[in-house]
Amino acid sequence: MNKFDKSYLEMARVWAHNSYCKRRQVGALLVKDRMIISDGYNGTPSGFENVCEDENGITKPYVLHAEANAISKVAKSGNSSQGATLYVTASPCMECAKLIIQAGIKRVVYLDEYRILDGVELLRRAGIECEHYKEDEE
Repeated sequence: MNKFDKSYLEMARVWAHNSYCKRRQVGALLVKDRMIISDGYNGTPSGFENVCEDENGITKPYVLHAEANAISKVAKSGNSSQGATLYVTASPCMECAKLIIQAGIKRVVYLDEYRILDGVELLRRAGIECEHYKEDEE
């Protein structure tokens, strides 16, 4: 961990509050050369209603994860995420892990560990540095 990790994770946590999702709010920041090049939070695609769960409280299948939003946003901007670090408030799922690999992100730092860690395992297999930031170890 470097001295900026905690600050970027705190910023990702604040960014998560922009999410309209009720079950879980997740925020992500993409940082390259100590500059934030993109951000994202979980939610519905542009132009959709800002409701993430159905009437039974189940997350709608088209809700985008924070990592996917940050990666697609940087791609749209014309910037490159090659060599960047992704700060995210929850460990990436398998689908987001595949996007992270393809986006050239070299490092992922996350706060909460999701019960299924197959995404993190895939990232490590691809040689991407993954760090679980544990606040209680400060």
